[in-house]
Order: sequence, then C-alpha cells, then structure tokens
Amino acid sequence: MNGLALTSLTLSHFRSHKRVALTCDARPVAIYGANGAGKTNLLEAVSLLSPGRGLRRAGPDDLTRRPEALGWKVKGVLHSLHQMHELETGAEAGQSRQVRIDDKSAAQIALGRVGRMVWLVPSMDRLWIEGTDGRRRFLDRATLSFLPHHAEAALTYEKAMRERNRLLKDMVRDAHWYVALEKQIAEAGAEITRNRQYAIAQLMAGQAMAETAFPRAELRLTNANPIEGEGDAEILREALQDSRPRDLAAGRTLVGPHRADMAAVFTGKGMPAKDCSTGEQKALLISVILANARAVGRDFGAPPIILLDEVAAHLDAGRRAALYDEICALGAQAWMTGTGPELFEELGDRAQYIEVSEVDGASVAEQRTSP
Repeated sequence: MNGLALTSLTLSHFRSHKRVALTCDARPVAIYGANGAGKTNLLEAVSLLSPGRGLRRAGPDDLTRRPEALGWKVKGVLHSLHQMHELETGAEAGQSRQVRIDDKSAAQIALGRVGRMVWLVPSMDRLWIEGTDGRRRFLDRATLSFLPHHAEAALTYEKAMRERNRLLKDMVRDAHWYVALEKQIAEAGAEITRNRQYAIAQLMAGQAMAETAFPRAELRLTNANPIEGEGDAEILREALQDSRPRDLAAGRTLVGPHRADMAAVFTGKGMPAKDCSTGEQKALLISVILANARAVGRDFGAPPIILLDEVAAHLDAGRRAALYDEICALGAQAWMTGTGPELFEELGDRAQYIEVSEVDGASVAEQRTSP
C-alpha cells in the first residue's frame, strides 16, 4: 500500500462507544445511522490520531464514556508511504492525553510526521461569516497538514503572548520585563505568518491543479492591524515595542499574527465569500478542503485522510456524486458520515460501509458489504 490509510481502528470507552474494532482497506469509508447514534464520535476518534485536540477540540475528560469514566483509548494501524505505524492515544481518568507511535511514547506533533489529515464538520459551515477565530483555526489546521512543526511555533507564541498580556493587564511599564518576551513572540510570530502564507499558496495551487465541480476561492492572509513585513522577526519585534503604549491602554497585545484573518473571494463572481449564498459558501468550503487534499498529496507524497461529517446532507445528487468522484480520483481514504445509506449510493463498491446504531445505551458499529 503506497498511499495513506487507516487499516484498523480500535476504540475503548470513547464517547458513546464501549468497544469498537474495525478493519478497513484504502477505499473511502461511508458511515451511516440515525442522529445521535455515534457516527461523529468515530470521526472524532480518527481525528485524534493527528496532532491537536481533534475535530471537536475537546479536552481529555470530555472524551471518556459516561458513566464509567474509566478513561479512553484510540488505536489505529496507519499505512503511510510503504510503511506501517501503530498509533495509540488516550487518557486515564483525570490524566492528560498520551500518544504512542510504534509502542514508543511520542509528542503529538510526531503524529503529523507519519500521516496527514484534513476535515470538514458542520460547525465550519459558518466559516465565511463568523468571527476571525474560526478562520484562523481553519487556516492553522490547513497549515499543520503541510508543516507539522507549525504547532510548536503556535504553542511558543501563545505562551509568551499570555505572559506579555499579563504584564499589560498589571500595568507593568518597565521595558526590561518586555524585551525577552517580545523577542520570543516576534520569532515565533514571524514563523507563524510565513507558515500561513505558505499554506495559502499551497491551497491556491491545489485549486488550480484540477478541474472541479466546485467553485474556486481566492484566498489571502489579512490582519486587523497589518504590519508590512510581519514575516520578519525583527520587524515584528519593533512593532511590538512601538505598540506598548497602546497595548497598555487596551490591556492586551494589539499587533501580531493572533490578529490575522483569512479573506476569501468567490473567483467566478468576484464576490466576497461572506456575501455568497449558503449553498455557495458550502461549495467554496468543500473546494478549499479538496484543494488542501490535492496539495498535501503533492507535498507529502500521498493525499491525507479526509474526514467529512454530514457533508452529503447539504448537497444535491449531482454535487454529491461529483464530490465522491473527486475523492476517489484523489485516491484518498475519506471517512464520511450520513444519516442514511442512500446518501452514499453513488459510491457503490468504491467504498466500504459501516452502520452505527444504539443498543442498550451504547453505540455499536457494524461493517456492511454494501449501503
């Protein structure tokens, strides 16, 4: 197997699932069942085999099955570029999440080095019209799919920024307290900006790589308080220093990549994504996710695992078939959920199927040969 695919997924006391053991091949995985049966929980489990907090951004204690609260575990066998890796993540009750790769303890970032993952969930449907936080998270997730070390820069930046903001709130005016912090913020922040610019360039290239049934989006990185040359650490450091009086008055840092945004324009209409119809906004979002997958495939050597939660429910039959055709043409293993098997009829034998139901208060996942 020369692509990227999970061939085994095992869950223990995860969300609504007491125990799940699935064996898969590299084809897309179609998961169907009633609302509340536990379909999205399977996708969330898969997402935790990548760096970060997963597609719901939940804390470790939120993932354990109730009422037992024994802790939880997710294991998977990942085939990646002719190599096989055993991945495991989980947390004992009240403890922090741990990661193991090939039976050795590892940092979360290491999961991004052996595999890549992108996802689209219903909460992202408002991406183009919600606040900037959601778009930054979306862009940073895309950036991680290309540059796993982006997570380290983000953590360094956030930690130093919290310390600087604490000084500002305490009205500390002595410059000596700020010098080292601002240097650290500037170095990490400049790297974050460069990484995001690289990711946007890759997303744009990914859209240009194929003819698609989904519209293209013109993407660019913006900032509420723009700094020319923000990707240069010294320029950002000077901007932080110059901004101290304003920051003291505001009680927070007003310049830097934490103020960034991702602007999008529907290329075919020259219209900002926020002004498009709901259907056009969804189509643009799918276009960007597919572009992300194409670009990662070129960059990493294999397309990422794609997680699509309830994506088919908002597409007509033509667009749904086009989406499935593009996923199959990419050669990506996409894990997709829907309320009924009819939503996956266009896939036929190009996919493998899992039915999720609730039995005696627990989710049950059963593999099927057809929808």
